[in-house]
Amino acid sequence: MYHRPVLLNECMELLDIREGGVYVDATFGGGGHSREILKRLQSGRLIAFDQDEDAAANAIEDPRFTFVNHNFRFMKNFLRLHKLVPVDGILADLGVSSHQIDVPDRGFSTRSDGALDMRMDRRKVLTAHTIINTYDEAKLVEIFRLYGEIINARKLASRITDSRREKEIASTTELVAIAKTCAERGKENKYLAQVFQALRIEVNQEMTSLEDFLGQCLDVLGTAGRLAVISYHSLEDKLVKNLFKTGNLEGELRKDFYGNMLSPWINLTRKALVAGDEEIELNSRARSARLRVAEKK
Repeated sequence: MYHRPVLLNECMELLDIREGGVYVDATFGGGGHSREILKRLQSGRLIAFDQDEDAAANAIEDPRFTFVNHNFRFMKNFLRLHKLVPVDGILADLGVSSHQIDVPDRGFSTRSDGALDMRMDRRKVLTAHTIINTYDEAKLVEIFRLYGEIINARKLASRITDSRREKEIASTTELVAIAKTCAERGKENKYLAQVFQALRIEVNQEMTSLEDFLGQCLDVLGTAGRLAVISYHSLEDKLVKNLFKTGNLEGELRKDFYGNMLSPWINLTRKALVAGDEEIELNSRARSARLRVAEKK
């Protein structure tokens, strides 16, 4: 399977699909969520985005469906181009897909030997190889701390810069070997996941793209339209939580003259929904998934 959709039933229930509605799957991947949305549509439309060219092979042959091979940060422009504003619902399943992890040459896996790539959109120039071999030590520390939440980021950055002075770090296996020397015994896998996460986010500018995307959702949603976001780490989840609670990504509370909190959203999930034991057993990736859904007032 290219990618097993996470929290599928919960997403469909909370999106509350309207038969004639217009919907956006912002992260198409294997098309699991999209196919489920189409089952619930009659005369409606679905437009899906994915920057990975591999996902295009999963495009659905259906007159109600449109696939766009671009990052979801361009959602608003393409929706206007296709005259699909306003929309009734938007779904985004963030992070890396199972397919991307399973292909060694993509460089996303800590367990396979592959090139230090990690590009979701291979039309882009920046790769993990460039970061590991050219970023200065201070910049590496910043990335590992911010995007990987790695406590000993300075030690890791130092080991990387020392190693590359002797020879170029060319593969995921070489990076894993270096990173393991900095990991706490017994927690190597978690540490490696944090290292690769930090690099992946930097390569793909994921946080900037997410901020751009979230900033557009209110503009393209119609009244009572819903936004569902599945996140996999605290940086993503914090942005979504802030947006739904306060109406802005900074989490700044704004009140009216009478002290009532101002937000254009009705939060439908006060606490993020998580996968049950049965789903996690079938799909280990669901373990870290957090689903939040809100409705535009």
